[in-house]
Amino acid sequence: MANPAAQLALPEFLTDEQRDIISAGFEHAVITAVAGSGKTTTLAWRIRYLLHQGHDPARMLVLMFNRSAKMDFERKLQAVCGNSGLALPEIRTYHAMGLRLYRRFVREGYLPNFSANILSDQEINYQVFQLSRRLVPEDLAEELRRNKKEFIETAIGFIDRVKTSLSPAEIVFEDMEFTERQRYLIDLFHSFEQWRKGQSRISFADMLYEPVMAIHQNPPLQRLVANKMDLILVDEYQDTNEIQHLLLRYVAGDRARVTVVGDPDQTIYEFRGAKPEFILRRFSDEFESPLEQTLSYSFRYGHRVALLANHLIHNNSGRKDLLCHAHPSTPATLITLHRHDNDADTVLQLLQVMTAEQLTDTAILFRVWSQSVAIELKLLARQVPYRIDAGKGALFSREVQAIIALLQIVTGQLTQLPDSDRLELARQLLRFPHVGLKEPELDQLARFLAGFGEDWAQRILAMDFNALAPMAARKLRKLAETLNQLSGYRGPVSGLISVYADSTDLYDGIRSLALTHDNAEERINTINGFRQYLKSLDINAEKALAHLHTLKQQSGAHRNDGQNSKPVGVLLSTIHRTKGLEWPTVIVPGLQEKYLPYSPRAEDNLRAHLESERRLLYVAITRSRQQLHLITRPASSRPHLDGEQGPSRFVAECCFELSDELGGALHQPDGSNALTLHAPLTAISERYGRREGVTLSGDASQECNDQPLWQRERLQHAIFGAGTVVSEDERAFEVRFDNGDTLNFSKQSAHLYFSTLS
Repeated sequence: MANPAAQLALPEFLTDEQRDIISAGFEHAVITAVAGSGKTTTLAWRIRYLLHQGHDPARMLVLMFNRSAKMDFERKLQAVCGNSGLALPEIRTYHAMGLRLYRRFVREGYLPNFSANILSDQEINYQVFQLSRRLVPEDLAEELRRNKKEFIETAIGFIDRVKTSLSPAEIVFEDMEFTERQRYLIDLFHSFEQWRKGQSRISFADMLYEPVMAIHQNPPLQRLVANKMDLILVDEYQDTNEIQHLLLRYVAGDRARVTVVGDPDQTIYEFRGAKPEFILRRFSDEFESPLEQTLSYSFRYGHRVALLANHLIHNNSGRKDLLCHAHPSTPATLITLHRHDNDADTVLQLLQVMTAEQLTDTAILFRVWSQSVAIELKLLARQVPYRIDAGKGALFSREVQAIIALLQIVTGQLTQLPDSDRLELARQLLRFPHVGLKEPELDQLARFLAGFGEDWAQRILAMDFNALAPMAARKLRKLAETLNQLSGYRGPVSGLISVYADSTDLYDGIRSLALTHDNAEERINTINGFRQYLKSLDINAEKALAHLHTLKQQSGAHRNDGQNSKPVGVLLSTIHRTKGLEWPTVIVPGLQEKYLPYSPRAEDNLRAHLESERRLLYVAITRSRQQLHLITRPASSRPHLDGEQGPSRFVAECCFELSDELGGALHQPDGSNALTLHAPLTAISERYGRREGVTLSGDASQECNDQPLWQRERLQHAIFGAGTVVSEDERAFEVRFDNGDTLNFSKQSAHLYFSTLS
């Protein structure tokens, strides 16, 4: 039995901030913890402190967001409590707590019983597909058959979003900015729920959705679940969504003291309903006068990375004004900014000098999967080992396979293929872009073409186009004419792909059939990444096919070798998949406009979009321990007509030269409490220096932030005068002038007639 009167001895390595949190009074608290701040250790010691004071572990609840985090915290808590003899509180995930309440409500008669056989992903996918086949509009029916996976993922994402937001399906549909063609998703949601309840089945999402809705609609249940706990502690609160927040309120009641821990700067799961406002405002509004505490020291990365991250994220307004600081125990993390026209070449140069162990300790983090295409192919070609998520891989994407089929057709390889392979190539050709035929007609034409080993273009041109719908006739004729044009193409294969895409309006075809803007851009960027890789080889179509065949063999062997062995090779992943993880070396390619920040849509709130994108880069930067490599474009790069963009605005916001110089100096103190720097100073650097006990001097009159014109709030036009930038997309920006006019301008030529206003 613990003795409340005895003082608990805390370890020497704990910081003052950690000690303040561990020994705080018994009250509501919101703790803002920077990346790598040792919050798990702090929370474990906080629990031991409360148990030592005599608090009942049966009336303490620790909530984690997933099973992995739960298991990690259980190990940490057991290590901290050691042989103390203290009984430990139960650690649950939100869903485990929801399921326990669900079963109780069944016993109490508030909810109907359900099958113990929880719906599997496979069952949900099948049912959603069947409902989609029944409900999609006719003009999407054929695309559904061709692109089943994308439709299923979109529908399931919509169903889950309705359940996590607790909003009607109609409201969620508007919030998610679908087009009218996707309005069938509303009916699909209701139909899925009707089927599920008719089968007495529940999904993972229903473990929270059903009990919370029951509590929400039944005041007796609110009294039943509330006030059973004295203390509730919640980790990763920046990832909280509406249903989790509401469940916490119901369970806490008036009695429980609630502590939430998180970092609003790491809120990157907005697509799941997470919002920074839960930890920034909602908690303080709904849990009276919480104690506000911070964990500002990172034990992961050094001063250089801390300064980069601080400079970047302080451009966001929707956050708490907190600097992250490198703890004295952290390594002197090195940072390198690579300005290069080709990300894949830069990555290859970095990886080729690494040992096998160093490769396995390295992660390449992308904003979107399409960025990985050229890099993965380069790694395959040079036989650099790598790891990538299941289901990913450049050579196995639908778009790349369709281009390979095109190359086989225009290089005359049809005669060497069996009929079954020719049939598959014909189908891919007629769907890339789609020629507008209904599926039975398309399949009939594909079978007709597959019967011939040559002259597909002539076979199409010989058709009776008057018997077809006008749009299908136009598209088929254009396709055949393009195949004719390319049959004698002797230039680089990248040029062949460009001609094909332009002549067949390939990208417009992709956009017209994609479910969302992001789906379309990802597919188009995959094609462009593949084309850029082939362009770097400077080879024709025949040599490209031979090269790709070799790469595909290597990729297959690579996948088989990695099935039953421990991880080997550099990791390729997206930023969204890596929060909470860390690596000795992190490489972030694609720091250019278009990828980071990702190109906004016209309807996006530009400020909110940019703040979300900054948080993504902040998370990527703070994954590194020893080395961080950022890859951007040369400073002189301007937008190109083919979509290639110049350096990301975030590069300038990071104040790289200042962060590198000051961070390096702080890691090599000379005993002086004053530093003179060459790079221009910022308010952030001066605050950081003061915390480290150093006074900075240097040129504070300059800006380290050399932004492109359209990223400035105020501009001066040579003709129209002064104005404010109000929106932008990938290639243009909009200015509202002081005279009342609002006009659109190309980014490519903005420097010719705009200047900045101070």
